[in-house]
Amino acid sequence: MMPTMIELSNLMAEITDCRLCSELPMGPKPILQLNTDARILIAGQAPGRLAHVTGKPFNDPSGDRLRDWLGVDSATFYDTRRFAILPMAFCYPGTSKGGDLAPPAQCAQQWRARVLSCLPNIELTLVIGRHAMNYHLRDFRGQTLTEVVKRWREYWPRFIPMPHPSPRNNRWLKSNPWFERDLVPALRERVSELLQR
Repeated sequence: MMPTMIELSNLMAEITDCRLCSELPMGPKPILQLNTDARILIAGQAPGRLAHVTGKPFNDPSGDRLRDWLGVDSATFYDTRRFAILPMAFCYPGTSKGGDLAPPAQCAQQWRARVLSCLPNIELTLVIGRHAMNYHLRDFRGQTLTEVVKRWREYWPRFIPMPHPSPRNNRWLKSNPWFERDLVPALRERVSELLQR
């Protein structure tokens, strides 16, 4: 049986009340975007500080770059019937010297399979960063992120492994010009095709 929006709404209510990570520095505040009609899934890491403050996923420079890579404007990106946004952990984990902390594993263990089962129309999953790759791309382990992203054509057209669009990755993007030269145009074309259906 196909999941209904009512079932998804009930699940979202459970997630909103989740207190698995009550020890987080800014407290739990699940941030995700779901609709049973969505065809494109953004599987990221965890919301950043600005997303936590505003309650809106990718509401920061990383989101600006991601929307540019996708070739979409904000209205399209935040249309739940088009894009589902499901990070590996739903709440901002806090920071360390090197950037945001890793998404707490218990979040995905508790929720991810249930949420994915409520998204029957996904045709493309953007697998952003190491933690999402560990979950969605079973052959990822033992390889660097760069090695996996270079093999993006092997996952096409259902999955696209990607680096995080954070400004912290500017050096990676400079060292790997093939990403924006080859992968990004193909990504935009695939996204455009799915959005026109």
